[in-house]
Amino acid sequence: MERAIKQRRTIRAYMPQLLVLDQVSQLLWAAQGITEDSGFKRAAPSAGALYPMDVYAVVGQDSVEQIEAGVYQYEPKGHSLSLVTKRDLRDSIARAALSQMWMAKAPINLVITAEYRRVAVKYGNRGIRYAMIEAGHIGQNLFLQAEALGLKAGIVGAFHDKELIEIMKIPRTHEPLLIISVGYAAAV
Repeated sequence: MERAIKQRRTIRAYMPQLLVLDQVSQLLWAAQGITEDSGFKRAAPSAGALYPMDVYAVVGQDSVEQIEAGVYQYEPKGHSLSLVTKRDLRDSIARAALSQMWMAKAPINLVITAEYRRVAVKYGNRGIRYAMIEAGHIGQNLFLQAEALGLKAGIVGAFHDKELIEIMKIPRTHEPLLIISVGYAAAV
């Protein structure tokens, strides 16, 4: 763990190397996976264990073995993916992120969203802050897990929210907070 923390850096250049299913599975588990054998607690802490977060995987064409290009929602219960949109949308996502086109080269972009009403029901407006804190925990888990898997990650918080929602075809109540690009680092 110490090595992963020490070597973790934001990367903005990726090789076109295929990710294996086990890597993506482990990344998603580190983000929001259930950590109790017969429970519901997840890998990242959540205020009141309300889990207002959803993680979407934007997968590129020929980027991940056994997964077609598209947008998928991670389902913690069952540790599975549900198809949302079938297409390689990495270029569109990068354009919505203020044309940070380096993101389009990563095999996978993980979009962390919050549905505030899930946490506001207990904490009111302060729940928005708690969701943002939770997004930070998820982001750090993803960075450290990527490093432990021999991968690298980059993080983006600058994007047009509504455009991203429309491109991905996700519910309007799922507010995008972070995009984390993951893949093998290219030599620069």
